[in-house]
Amino acid sequence: EVQLVESGGGLVQPGDSLTLSCAASGFTVGNYDMSWARQAPGKGPEWVSGIDRSGRNTYTAASMKGRFTISRVNAKNTLYLQMNSLKPEDTAVYYCIRGSSSRLMYDYRGQGTQVTVSS
Repeated sequence: EVQLVESGGGLVQPGDSLTLSCAASGFTVGNYDMSWARQAPGKGPEWVSGIDRSGRNTYTAASMKGRFTISRVNAKNTLYLQMNSLKPEDTAVYYCIRGSSSRLMYDYRGQGTQVTVSS
């Protein structure tokens, strides 16, 4: 059974950093393109950042480039999202998806982890 379980969210202040994790089971993350997406309150889902199956290529949405970094540890079968210089507009539920490294297209997604940026 394919499962994606996110963790690491929380309440932080503007300018803080946070690292999210997505633990995968039932498949090997190194065999798939993977991404992070988010959904803010009252808004539609938004693709955030992705990594291709080779691990050599990563992509990040323009509004988050330079602040967010995606990575993967094959030995742990886990995807990560390092988020720096967080802003209130980054408040959202963040979730990982399997299926694309550059767009909001997937066959499986996790339940998500809440990130709240507020002073």
